[in-house]
Amino acid sequence: MRTSRALAAAVVAAAAVGLAAPTAAAWNDPASVTAAPGVIARGGQLTLTVHGDACTMRGSTISSEAFPETHLKSWGGHGNTATAKVTVRDRVRPGSYSVTTDCEGRDKTFDDVFTVIGGVRGGLGGGSSSGATPTDMAIGGGMVALALIGGGVFWLRRRSENKI
Repeated sequence: MRTSRALAAAVVAAAAVGLAAPTAAAWNDPASVTAAPGVIARGGQLTLTVHGDACTMRGSTISSEAFPETHLKSWGGHGNTATAKVTVRDRVRPGSYSVTTDCEGRDKTFDDVFTVIGGVRGGLGGGSSSGATPTDMAIGGGMVALALIGGGVFWLRRRSENKI
């Protein structure tokens, strides 16, 4: 009776290990994606490095909403990494972007790999306008008028002091 219990326990343990093996061997390649630089302006060039053996295979690609699908290049002698140089589209919104790798026919998405920054708006006039605005012209014109009036008053006072 004890042998049959031990045999049953061994069979259950073997079945548990056999069922867990596919989970342990699940596809988890590539392990990570890094971007250099991590923060970039629209229209800038970005270098993405993918860490994992699967993406060193020919035909592997990387894509994002911020740039078109691009083929990864494996550089021999650098271990299990592949790189891609991409240009961020001019019309993407500022914010964090995810990338998706397609290696050995399997897709894997990595969230918040890089951040795109936009133009700066600095208040009146702002950094994104070109040329002087009507407000700038009015302020400048007012300052010139005040300078002319102040200079005229100063000149008239000096002139009247000389007559005394």
